[in-house]
Amino acid sequence: MNTNKKRTGNTRWPLVCLLFLCVSATCISTPAQTTPSIEPTLRIETGMHTGDIWGIAVDAGNRLLVTASKDKTIRVWELQSGRLLRTIRVPIGPDTQGELYAVALSPDGNTIAVGGSSTNKGGNESIYVFNRASGRLIHRLEGLPNFVLYLTYSPDGRYLLATLGGSNGIRLFSSSNYVLTGEDKDYADSTMSANFDRRGKLVTGSLDGFIRVYLSGQDGSLRLVAKQNPRRGVGIQRVSISPDSSRIAVAFVTSNKPMVVRTDDLTPLFEPDITGIKNGALTRITWSADGTMLYAGGTASDANNLNFIRVWSDAGRGDPRDVVAADQIILHLLPLSDGGVVYSTGEPSFGVISAATDRRLFIVSPIILYNRNRFLVSSDGTGVGFTYEGLKTPAYFSVSDRKLEAGQPNRLSFLPPETDDQNLRVVGWNYTPKPKVNGIQLKLGEYETSYSLALAPDKRAFLLGTSFHVRLFDRNGAELWRKPSYSTTFAVNIARNNKVAVAAHGDGTIRWYRMSDGKELLAFFPHADRKRWVLWTPSGYYDASPGAEELIGWHVNNGPDKEADFFPVGQFRSTYYRPDVVSRILTTGDEQFALKEANEEAGRKQQQADVTLLLPPVLEIISPRDGSEVSSTDVVVQFRVRSPSGEPVTGLKVLVDGRPSLSRQLVREETTKPEETREIRVTVPERDSEISLIAENRFATSVPATLRVKWRGSTAAQPATFIVKPKLYILAVGVSRYSNEKFNLKLADKDASDFVRAMVAQKGLLYRDVVVKLLTNEEATKDEILDGLDWIRKETTSNDMAMVFFAGHGVNDQNNYYYFCPYNVDPNRLLRTGLTFSDIRNTVSAIAGKALFFVDTCHSGNSIGLSTRRGPLDINIIINELASAENGVVVFSASTGNESSLEREEWNNGAFTKALVEGINGAAALGNSGRITYNMLNLYISERVKELTKGLQHPTMISPKTVADFPIAVKR
Repeated sequence: MNTNKKRTGNTRWPLVCLLFLCVSATCISTPAQTTPSIEPTLRIETGMHTGDIWGIAVDAGNRLLVTASKDKTIRVWELQSGRLLRTIRVPIGPDTQGELYAVALSPDGNTIAVGGSSTNKGGNESIYVFNRASGRLIHRLEGLPNFVLYLTYSPDGRYLLATLGGSNGIRLFSSSNYVLTGEDKDYADSTMSANFDRRGKLVTGSLDGFIRVYLSGQDGSLRLVAKQNPRRGVGIQRVSISPDSSRIAVAFVTSNKPMVVRTDDLTPLFEPDITGIKNGALTRITWSADGTMLYAGGTASDANNLNFIRVWSDAGRGDPRDVVAADQIILHLLPLSDGGVVYSTGEPSFGVISAATDRRLFIVSPIILYNRNRFLVSSDGTGVGFTYEGLKTPAYFSVSDRKLEAGQPNRLSFLPPETDDQNLRVVGWNYTPKPKVNGIQLKLGEYETSYSLALAPDKRAFLLGTSFHVRLFDRNGAELWRKPSYSTTFAVNIARNNKVAVAAHGDGTIRWYRMSDGKELLAFFPHADRKRWVLWTPSGYYDASPGAEELIGWHVNNGPDKEADFFPVGQFRSTYYRPDVVSRILTTGDEQFALKEANEEAGRKQQQADVTLLLPPVLEIISPRDGSEVSSTDVVVQFRVRSPSGEPVTGLKVLVDGRPSLSRQLVREETTKPEETREIRVTVPERDSEISLIAENRFATSVPATLRVKWRGSTAAQPATFIVKPKLYILAVGVSRYSNEKFNLKLADKDASDFVRAMVAQKGLLYRDVVVKLLTNEEATKDEILDGLDWIRKETTSNDMAMVFFAGHGVNDQNNYYYFCPYNVDPNRLLRTGLTFSDIRNTVSAIAGKALFFVDTCHSGNSIGLSTRRGPLDINIIINELASAENGVVVFSASTGNESSLEREEWNNGAFTKALVEGINGAAALGNSGRITYNMLNLYISERVKELTKGLQHPTMISPKTVADFPIAVKR
């Protein structure tokens, strides 16, 4: 049996039903919490949801899609392309507080309403209302008696309808002042959905089995005109009223047979054809916008266990057609004006099926769906093995080595969980709510389901992963400890040293717990791209691969009546980037001990920082609106800036297309006000461009606020044959021979020269001129390199491009600070003789034009010069910092983490430079244009170096989000 599919496909649907049964009974067993905590919370941020997407909504023009998820975020998307426009965050707390089950978007697309579990107890619940363009919380409807399960606006946008859990019925509010205008509390169970027709008629479906039809008055009152239980004993999951208002389509909670009834008297008309559906049920349903087609989905899946949406023509009476939609349950369906539908799933994912019944758009979360039988843990607990894509691609991660490797780990030291022992027999744990140990019934929470099991090596205890918790029991069934889970816990394991328990959760994280008391020690998130990963402690000390700092951050509540903030961990890099702390956690078994050891070794003072004191400014662009048209190169940007930490805002950086702009601020920079509105005049080129603003205080910089402007002005007249090409400036440094001969390498100087030769050949092609400063060996002293950096910064204009190439040795000092090693370096006097990272960063970040940095450096300790391997140097921090938005540099690195770069005489280059030069000379070109963009070059280098080194070296490229892909060469 494919257990991974069992949890990601059909058999997950009982959990979905149980959630709503839990909602109807108000059965949350955790302590109630009504006021959001002010303590920052670490959260995953992948650019997509990491939990079930229960609610979706579209505007009348079908330009926008809004999604709301169990992961406690709201996301606004461009419906045509699937591009993320904005993430909005509600106040959150432990367990279910902040989970979102419902969302509505006003027909004009200006207002978003969301609801779910705002108090963690199913009472005194709230609906949050946001301005869609700014993401600001503009109103909170509070005092609702149970969870909000469904929200929808009336077609004219005047009213907002909410359905509630339990026997609490429905509420109708005016959207102008949010006053209650109508309600019906005569329900016996949760109300799962509601649907208006174009004339304002309202239909609802409830778990009590009844369809109800209402007429709404001009004053927003509700009058019940029909009520019927069409299928006795079966609760209703979804209702959809046809565009002509004559029919209602009904989907049930557990039944596989949808039904169509008459609207006026609710008598059955027909049941759509369900021939061939052998697995699962059709629990969600909607009409097409013109009523000619009927769409339904849910847990129904095909022979390959892929969930599909069934489409019937002829207003639901025609022959069915199935369209594969996702790997998991379909949670919501909405009609689109072109005859298709948009849907969301529990993967989580969302997609669009066109009227021609093909899947036009599909966006899926980049989380890993862990398989419990392939979840391995090393004997000492410091390594984990898992598979990407179900069972297809094995990988493993070592905390001590800080490496993510493809392939199968050593099965002698990486072991699967033990689940069977004749003296410790645990049964009923496999997707059931009633596990037993040696015949003793275990006590789980109400509606809690067991999903995974691991026996302790000494067989005195065992670990259960459930829908709500990670639980450790002794052999007699007594609970030793339990910890709330992060989504469902689909896999658990215990290290053979019996010191740590490890759990894989449905949000894509793997977490380590101390066996003695269940204290969480460490969390790990591997991105589904198989490259990026981030590892962090409960206090926020972290380690991250290049480009992965954006994957987690601090969620900060601002009270119940204001939207929450989110700050990626990279904003706190100087304090919290501590791989030396992270690597010690599992051996010390305590975060504070690990911090103390790391500080003592590095000679650092004890540093237990309060993140609330380090928060960066928050900046919001007010005008012009994103996508505005401009006809002048001077654009006045109005923005709002505030300081959550209370620290003065000391500066503002303006970027145009990711590079520094010489713009004029119309008000003073520094402010101590909690919030202030300002303006700045930004000069843009005569083309479509992006403007980004970044505010800073003495601790950190803000997340960039970006807007796109479309050029609609006249362009300066030029002859048709005249094309202004950029000028390319190159500073290339390569050191193979050092003043201390034991540091010598073989090919670093040649790498620099070969790179220069390849780029000089681009003169007259992509560039009108290529100007080079090449420093190799004896020429590459610290002073000469500093002069070269000063030269390239001064010479490069906003119309030019700059490339900086460094090959040689690099070294980290005891505080993990990076130095490049010039010809005359003395490792014992690094501050005086080494080139500091700040010198490199300050130069390339200040370059006016586009900037690329190529780095192939390392540190191999006492083995320098004795091997053809450029030894291990951790340069992740400099890659991430240079590629951050405020620095705006595209960074190519020969290797990552503490991995070595390889050079061989048979290649006549280092592997990285060999691939780089081949790519520039044309091997990286895709398509017929001959242009080679930095993304194309990255793709080629990654594959070529993998081929050359047989997977031993992993080059990487990181680009800021504010810098779009651009060409750097053309095929010769």
